[in-house]
Amino acid sequence: MSVSPSSTTHNFRITKDQQGVRLDHFLVRSLEGSSRSKLGRCIREGHILVNKLIVKPGYKLRAGDAIQVEIPVHSSGFVLAQPIDFQILHEDKYLAVISKPPGLVVHPAAGHADKTLVNGLLHRYPDLPGQAGDRPGIVHRLDKDTSGIMLVARTEEVQRLLSEAFKNRLIDKSYRAVLLRCPPDDTGRIEAPIGRHPVQRKKMAVNTRRGRYAVTRWKVVERFSNGMCFAKIAIETGRTHQIRVHMASVGAPVAGDALYGGKPPGTAACCPPRQLLHAATLSFIHPITGEKCCFSAPIWDDMFKFLKNLQEDFVFGS
Repeated sequence: MSVSPSSTTHNFRITKDQQGVRLDHFLVRSLEGSSRSKLGRCIREGHILVNKLIVKPGYKLRAGDAIQVEIPVHSSGFVLAQPIDFQILHEDKYLAVISKPPGLVVHPAAGHADKTLVNGLLHRYPDLPGQAGDRPGIVHRLDKDTSGIMLVARTEEVQRLLSEAFKNRLIDKSYRAVLLRCPPDDTGRIEAPIGRHPVQRKKMAVNTRRGRYAVTRWKVVERFSNGMCFAKIAIETGRTHQIRVHMASVGAPVAGDALYGGKPPGTAACCPPRQLLHAATLSFIHPITGEKCCFSAPIWDDMFKFLKNLQEDFVFGS
């Protein structure tokens, strides 16, 4: 079998001791991080062959059978389980709360076929719901360079209930951000619809004609003499790029965000290592137990070090 860089491949030869076992059961034991339902789908789609033939998941193996496995890393209905580093803040049999590192894409997409958070989640939780698509367990997302707290569903019922809770604005989230310039007031609220940018399709924008209702609140925590500030930001809605778009619209873009004007000039004394936005807290009612759940994720080391440098070198009034 040819090996493709866009697929994961395995070959097995069945021994006498292994005969009589169902094909899908054998593969679950042999391929770490793969669930039986996912493998069954791959068998039916012809990604897994026995003696170069398509068989059923329940096929009983015989001594001498040759099993060929060649599964695309990112094909419809299959996402590869891969070891990916992320922090686990809480887990039970219904859900998990994790902290995503900066630079990690949440789910497979064009240009990011694997090595995403979803690949890592499947490695730790092989039976996540929603594996017919490419976002198993995902009920909300963060941008690639945004770090911080995320909620993951571990059953179909919880995925449905959490998705409804987000839709009905029953889950509270707050962020921390370094802003390139201070907003006009120490506290404020932005109510402005967000939609696709009329020209630059990769961007979102305040769009009064076609945008969706969006609300962001901010509070400046600390100001620095180089014009930057550290702020707490809360969102009442969850639109794509919402914080980045809204804060840029009042002249206070997230530091390091080149897409929305947060990249400082090349001569700036402090150059952010990335888009300095962090999802810090998450509060919700547990969809099964009914308990009030509140979690927080400390800001990432790169953001902490950047803030410390600002505090040492650019304290307001120094």
